[in-house]
Amino acid sequence: MNDASTPDILTFGEAMTLFIAETPGDLAEVERFQRRIAGADTNVAIGLARLAFHVAWISRVGDDGFGRFIRHTLDAEGLDCRYLSTDAEHPTGLVFKERAEHGEDPKVAYYRRGSAASHLGVADVRDLDFQGVRHLHATGLPPALSPSTRELAFHMLERAREAGLTISFDPNLRPSLWNSEAEMRETLNALAAHADWVLPGLAEGQRLTGLDNAHDIAGYYLDQGASGVIIKLGPEGSYVRTADDAGIVKGVAVSRVVDTVGAGDGFAVGVISALLDGCSPRQAAHRGNLIGAEQVQVVGDMEGLPHRDRLRDLEAAHPMA
Repeated sequence: MNDASTPDILTFGEAMTLFIAETPGDLAEVERFQRRIAGADTNVAIGLARLAFHVAWISRVGDDGFGRFIRHTLDAEGLDCRYLSTDAEHPTGLVFKERAEHGEDPKVAYYRRGSAASHLGVADVRDLDFQGVRHLHATGLPPALSPSTRELAFHMLERAREAGLTISFDPNLRPSLWNSEAEMRETLNALAAHADWVLPGLAEGQRLTGLDNAHDIAGYYLDQGASGVIIKLGPEGSYVRTADDAGIVKGVAVSRVVDTVGAGDGFAVGVISALLDGCSPRQAAHRGNLIGAEQVQVVGDMEGLPHRDRLRDLEAAHPMA
């Protein structure tokens, strides 16, 4: 998309070229792969664009075939790529994923150290205009990649807050990218304190807050200034807590789990889109549950994210209890 109009939503992070094994088994034994794209922030951007939001994507790709593939794919998905730059000095990140057989989380191998996106920084958004933008979505991945991307993450959330945007934050924990557990907790909780909506998984919330149950974890982030917290509970659904409401929104049963990667990103797409559509927090959680359930039934990190027509059908077939 080469639209000069104001975006509805801003997102930033790293898109990587993904290679998914065509057959189950150890990556050392796999001979054939399917090429796709990956990246939690990218998945959310694509999902929101499919739901007819004008989404601007902020990132870098290498001046290589993988970077061109990502750019072409994002253009085809309708993203506004005016803030996606090409880095001639650093490569596009790669990721290889095993094919899981029985619904378990597949093993993933990343090759992203020193990638183009890890060199993102505040200079990349010097000309970014927040005026008229409605929402910023952020995750815990960019601040884990490098000091410059961490500075960018704080800059983006602070600028968005000053400009009056609503902000969602998904911790998306990747402990192996951090120097220490303490650094991860301190940084991500500080970022979450800038957000209106915090969207952790239950295990993520336990790890970040040291608290055991969804009610207390949500309370921690409400005390930090969030308007609402929606916690992913896997097949059970999600837990919603705001200043005047709290409770579980039941999950959506699926006949077969094909690939769990991207389920949380699909959940974020559902929550963000519903909130921007004017839905209640419980309705937003229900839509998140629906889209997360769609995503786990297909191969690929974002292939199950629906367009509006499909979403209407899903919501009609699975009304909130």
